[in-house]
Amino acid sequence: MNKISSVAGLKSAIRLLEVEQASKGQQFKEQLSLVYENLKPINILKKTLAKVFSTQNLLDNFSGSAFGVVSGLLLKKLLIGKSSNTFKRLIGSFLQMSISNLVAQNSELIKSVGEGIINYLFRQKRKSFGNHIN
Repeated sequence: MNKISSVAGLKSAIRLLEVEQASKGQQFKEQLSLVYENLKPINILKKTLAKVFSTQNLLDNFSGSAFGVVSGLLLKKLLIGKSSNTFKRLIGSFLQMSISNLVAQNSELIKSVGEGIINYLFRQKRKSFGNHIN
């Protein structure tokens, strides 16, 4: 900064510093307001949930786990039913956990095999349907 040698120069420098201080004060208030908004619990929760549910991998894992749990429950109901035998129920629970875990870990493979079977079946029906028309 230049040396100030007159009263007018001093007043001018003071005005410039006041304007600079006001500008920085306004920027500080805006930043503080932004930080305040970002630290509100509801905004933190919204951002976290948005990140969690936008992750495709998490959705795939969730759908695989849900498919595993449902398949385990169905298998237990089919094989054990409403048995009052404690040993059967214990074996059923073990089977349910095992199948649920197996299906959840291999859900992509099971999904692709299922899609292949469905495509094969519908392709066969289309071919046979096409032969009946001719």
